[in-house]
Amino acid sequence: MTISPDDIVFWRWGLFSLNATIVFTWIVMILLTLISWLVMRRLSTGTKISRWQNLLEVLVSGIRDQIREVGHQKPDKYLPFIGTLFLFIAVANILNMIPGYMAPTGSLSTTTALAICVFAAVPLYGIAYEGPLNYLRHYIKPTILMLPFNIIGEISRTIALAVRLYGNIMSGTVIVAILLSLTPYFFPVVMQLLGLLTGMIQAYIFAILAMVYIAAATSAHTEGTHKKY
Repeated sequence: MTISPDDIVFWRWGLFSLNATIVFTWIVMILLTLISWLVMRRLSTGTKISRWQNLLEVLVSGIRDQIREVGHQKPDKYLPFIGTLFLFIAVANILNMIPGYMAPTGSLSTTTALAICVFAAVPLYGIAYEGPLNYLRHYIKPTILMLPFNIIGEISRTIALAVRLYGNIMSGTVIVAILLSLTPYFFPVVMQLLGLLTGMIQAYIFAILAMVYIAAATSAHTEGTHKKY
């Protein structure tokens, strides 16, 4: 039983190998790019819009509202990063319904890469918001003795992000495979639908946690700027 897409190797040359994780990741990225291009090329500012544009506006508005609610800031500068995280994870998980496809989020290397992106984004947003010195002071509050613990906390939550997403997607794949061997007709369909719901929830949780970490780095929760924009 294949658990991770890393185990499926399509091509190998020396130390380099092309596995299912890389292939399916590129498929998701190309699909998102293609859909974005098709929808964006016919945007309308009038009262009559296509159902694709309507879906896009609902999706963007929903993400903006969540960013505003969590971060208590204007969502414009966070929307590209948080929105991309959510859409990539959601689409990667949704495509798991297609036979032969394995979600790249079922690979620890993919989830680790996504978590590292969040790990890098947090200080970048924090420094852009407060400046380098003010941001770095957070690591020595309330005393300089807290410096190693704060650094460990940054690293541990990055690991937690990666392992949480990987564990949930991988466990769903394992359960479906077990049920498929026991009852090959009814239960796998139910579990696939359940896996689809779980995949969407995991995409939402990952994006929200990323925004929570960024909001903490920008001290939005301590500045009292709980305004509605």
